[in-house]
Amino acid sequence: MNNKIVKGIALACIISLLISCNSKKEEAVAMVDKEQVKKDIQAKEDEFAAAYNAGRKDSIGYYAEDAITFAQNREPLIGKRAIVDWLIAAIDSNSTRKIVFVTTEVYPSNDGNQVVEIGYYKVLDTANNNNAVNTGNYMTLFLKRDGRYQCVRDMSASDMP
Repeated sequence: MNNKIVKGIALACIISLLISCNSKKEEAVAMVDKEQVKKDIQAKEDEFAAAYNAGRKDSIGYYAEDAITFAQNREPLIGKRAIVDWLIAAIDSNSTRKIVFVTTEVYPSNDGNQVVEIGYYKVLDTANNNNAVNTGNYMTLFLKRDGRYQCVRDMSASDMP
């Protein structure tokens, strides 16, 4: 009878060991500070607007080389060079205009390496009391590459007629 008890205890120990070794452990999910990500993205938008508004064409480092912009009433612009060339034409033709971007929402991935941003923009005419000549909304997808966010996709929609 002692032999049966010892075998039963040994069997229970082996089963307990197998169950504990095979149980799934929950993976730790990295916590991303959403408010800090929002500040980082807004800083990126401010940097882009400052370069654009100052006419510093070569300082527009916002876009990744493989970025695609979906602008209104045109085919998508593919690649940083095409996007920057299009922006340069807009800078040259609108010297009295100033753009402002405001980040309203961010949706970062759990690791913070990917962020979807929702925001709105205003194009102001500095020669006419900063009256809005265009306003609208945008959505941008950022990927963190080499430790900094780069825009890989963006699209905007004007809310003016």
